[in-house]
Amino acid sequence: MTQPADSLSLTFSALADPTRRAILARLTLGETSVGDLAEPFDMSLPAVSKHLKVLERAGLIARGREAQRRPCRLAAEPLHEVSDWVATYRRFWEQRLDQLEAYLLEAQSAKPAKKRTRSHARKSK
Repeated sequence: MTQPADSLSLTFSALADPTRRAILARLTLGETSVGDLAEPFDMSLPAVSKHLKVLERAGLIARGREAQRRPCRLAAEPLHEVSDWVATYRRFWEQRLDQLEAYLLEAQSAKPAKKRTRSHARKSK
């Protein structure tokens, strides 16, 4: 029996595909129909529908119903969880880079810079 994936894993899995990312980018412009979403892609409508199901399962899109039309809209809440997760690692790397900068500044000030004299420069020619 498989375990249900956590929401962060579902979101990353959905975002792993460039077609799904392109669909999400299109939805940032506003709600649109499945047919309009499928138009720029060189794939069948059922293939696009499969991508939409993955996005819907991850909570990244919501689908409505207007008579025969099934408009899709962006549901960006799961992206907030991704942002929080990434922010943790951003803080980690910023701290590491600050430590590296402090070390380099300390190493630079502890070691006197060598100046080349004119006589040394002429000898090396």
